[in-house]
Amino acid sequence: MTKPAAVPGTLFVVATPIGNRGDLSPRAIDVLKTVSLIACEDTRHSGSFLRGFGVGTQRVSLHEHNEQARVTELIARLLSGSGVALISDAGTPLISDPGYRLVREAHAAGVTVSPVPGASAMLAALSAAGMATDRFSFEGFLTAKRSARLAALELLKNETRTMIFYESPRRLLAALTDCAEIFGQEREACVARELTKQFETVKKASLGRLLEWVSADQDQQRGEIVLVVAGRGKASDMAVQMLEADLDIEKLMRALLQKLRSKDAAQIAAAATGLAKNDLYALALKLRGAND
Repeated sequence: MTKPAAVPGTLFVVATPIGNRGDLSPRAIDVLKTVSLIACEDTRHSGSFLRGFGVGTQRVSLHEHNEQARVTELIARLLSGSGVALISDAGTPLISDPGYRLVREAHAAGVTVSPVPGASAMLAALSAAGMATDRFSFEGFLTAKRSARLAALELLKNETRTMIFYESPRRLLAALTDCAEIFGQEREACVARELTKQFETVKKASLGRLLEWVSADQDQQRGEIVLVVAGRGKASDMAVQMLEADLDIEKLMRALLQKLRSKDAAQIAAAATGLAKNDLYALALKLRGAND
């Protein structure tokens, strides 16, 4: 008789605390105790943490330098019927942490992937920042090189969603300086530092004021940092006033087009109203019959 094929095990993506150990859920503890193997960034770091919860499950390292090589081994274990848990040093795996290749290959191999949710620094910061949460974007870590960082921020200048960044303490001042330069000193933002830990700080203010505050207090340049920046308003106060006064944008554009090229007319109208220059340029072409 042919031996039946083993039923594939489950890959559990398990969130661990970002600081306060009390944030590890009972379900997470149960999963970590019952799987056959735990893949973690640093076996020594995680070993000390897990022993505190009575978890003695075998551990194997999975980090940015060995993930590609380790995936084949882990998929084989999963396909043989073993349960495997994936954890990072802190927070939810794959969020600026290793694990993407493993999860992708698990799906490709027909392995069940099950999340065990819990702490996430970016969501914790967003929930406490007091900014719009209906639409937001996670931008991860800004690059260390200033020219590249400015270029990346320039691409986000007109982003209307709330933006979430991770930042290292030694680059926080530089990041705030560049954000203020690109987004403007008055753009609303929040520095969330050492979340759930002893010296947790959540400070909301304009980028300009946050820059002054961090510059004056060296303690705010320590620990794990999340920077939340408000998205650009869809229209400036002047644009809102124009709309409330029932002024016609088309009339404004027609007047400008009598003296200016479409591109220049759109630029001036954008500066005056706060509306998107690309939208105004498209309107200009439409009004001019695309003959400019």
